[in-house]
Amino acid sequence: MDEITRRGSLALGAGALATAGLIGARPAGAAIPVADVPAPKQPIEAGATLRVIRPTKFVDPDETIWNANTEKFTKATGVPVRVDFVGWEDLRPQVAVAARTGAGPDVVVGWANDPHLYSDKILDMTELATYLGKKYGGWGALPQKYGKKFGSDTWIALPMGCGGGALVWRKSWVNEAGYSTVPDDLGKFLDLCQKLKKNGHPPGFALGNAVGDGNGTATWLLWAHGGYQVDDKGQVAINRKETIAALKYGAELYKTFIPGTLSWLDPSNNKAYIAEEISLTQNGVSIYFVAKNDPKTAHVAADTEHSRMPGSLNGKAPEAANTLNAMVFKHTKFPNAAKEYLRFMMEAEQYDPWLTKCLGYWAHPLLAFDQSDCWKSDPKIIAYRDAQKMQFWDGYKGPINAAAAAVSSEYVLVQMFAGVASGQQTPEDGVKEAERRLRRIYKS
Repeated sequence: MDEITRRGSLALGAGALATAGLIGARPAGAAIPVADVPAPKQPIEAGATLRVIRPTKFVDPDETIWNANTEKFTKATGVPVRVDFVGWEDLRPQVAVAARTGAGPDVVVGWANDPHLYSDKILDMTELATYLGKKYGGWGALPQKYGKKFGSDTWIALPMGCGGGALVWRKSWVNEAGYSTVPDDLGKFLDLCQKLKKNGHPPGFALGNAVGDGNGTATWLLWAHGGYQVDDKGQVAINRKETIAALKYGAELYKTFIPGTLSWLDPSNNKAYIAEEISLTQNGVSIYFVAKNDPKTAHVAADTEHSRMPGSLNGKAPEAANTLNAMVFKHTKFPNAAKEYLRFMMEAEQYDPWLTKCLGYWAHPLLAFDQSDCWKSDPKIIAYRDAQKMQFWDGYKGPINAAAAAVSSEYVLVQMFAGVASGQQTPEDGVKEAERRLRRIYKS
């Protein structure tokens, strides 16, 4: 299989979609229950043009259908829209420049807590979010966390998709290791990973500065042990026995990993899994469907299963979804056009084809889309359907604010776990360094 690159990674073309039975199906959005709700009155400004930036694709339909929907918007409104797809690690620096200079993109479809970095520089989205919620059965719990200014009902952003972080694993290799399925118990999960490595099928979780996967590994380990970076009042609370336990566990788990995970970025585990170098990892649905739609790796897909990350607490899976969160900068000359663009993209006629042909990669934030044909197409992707219902978030247990966003963007937790796993720090030294960094960020 050709090497997977960031811009061309994990491609799914029209042929693959046809194979999956997703072309020529029922009319777009036909399965989605909607309420009769009048749209907000947002008359588009004369001469409006828009520039949009968002993360680059991991499956081809993400970009293909997004661009097709954008062209539909231009045809319907006459508003030219330029869309730039930006590398995952490159997006935040570009947004920071736009916020600082007051120039650049009108619309940013960025990461979950990024709008909370710039809440004074972006438009209020309450009217639009309220309309969409009423029309499409309400918003999931996680999108409400990320969309609203903390402690209020004011929407500062519009969550557009939730990239679930389920466990992806090879069934035959797990069975060979003596387990019928992946256990939820952390002790048994470690035992499974040790046996997988012994059998020549090591696991692999990102411990590099990866926006989605690195942060996903670190937060899973912390939350699964009952830890959190701050308490519900936003006071730094990382230096706890639960964090020490998580760091010790992470160091033991790391011993089972394939070499190189300390430098993994977001495409790395995808490539390793597709190449059959690892037996399990945490990821979105992209790995499975790339394997499924490439004849060379169809056997990998046939042997792949998905489940919640182990270590659930009181029935809650210790994972959050990598959420696309759209914001409109106040520096735009065309605020109504920008909001209309987002509304158009979220309406079922456009959104359901994007959801479905992305094969659930960006799971829906609006609950009516639970009924999408997407989730009836393959039982193996059901683990991703409820990504918007996850009850953990970046910065848990504290407020979603600029500090929580900075912790993610500076990879504080990732580097804490990586430092201890690699033996560069003891758990006690690692947590003290993380505490120092968190106090600087949270100013406490």
